[in-house]
Amino acid sequence: MSDELQQARELFTRYSGSHIQMHREGVLKMYKEHGISRETEQQWLTELADAYLQQLSIRNWEAVQALDGLSRQYQSPVMVEKTAAFAERNIMSADSLVRLMYAEGLTGIIRCHKPVIPRELLFRACRCTVEILEAVMREPLVADPGHELQQLGLRDKRSLNLRAKKGIEEIEELLN
Repeated sequence: MSDELQQARELFTRYSGSHIQMHREGVLKMYKEHGISRETEQQWLTELADAYLQQLSIRNWEAVQALDGLSRQYQSPVMVEKTAAFAERNIMSADSLVRLMYAEGLTGIIRCHKPVIPRELLFRACRCTVEILEAVMREPLVADPGHELQQLGLRDKRSLNLRAKKGIEEIEELLN
């Protein structure tokens, strides 16, 4: 890969393919000078989504947040399917904060993908998200070392429950 193409790809990756973000940071003109085709950008977005899907972990929520952000630029039913499947299999063993962040990230992904996913996938992903949020509300507050309530703008179990309840309401709106 040429140095110019590599530089363009690094910019594209840093801003998750968002031309708006590149413009805000003042690098869009430099990126556009490379003349990257739409097909190449789509390939890069696919590779970026695949990389984030590989990074999904119950130890943190950065990958799901990255997928949520990427969903604004790139929609693929596979992204919803794999994120929901990971959450169904693994997220209940995570702490309360990771569960909340995964549910919120999955809600954002679902919202962006709603027009392009089959109804059965929409329902399955929404059901998974609601189950996670209900578990957050029902079970005691558990926070692993390094995960602090203040990181999320929360004070206590009550504020955590209120945020989870708001997430359930967002899912209900998506289904209506």
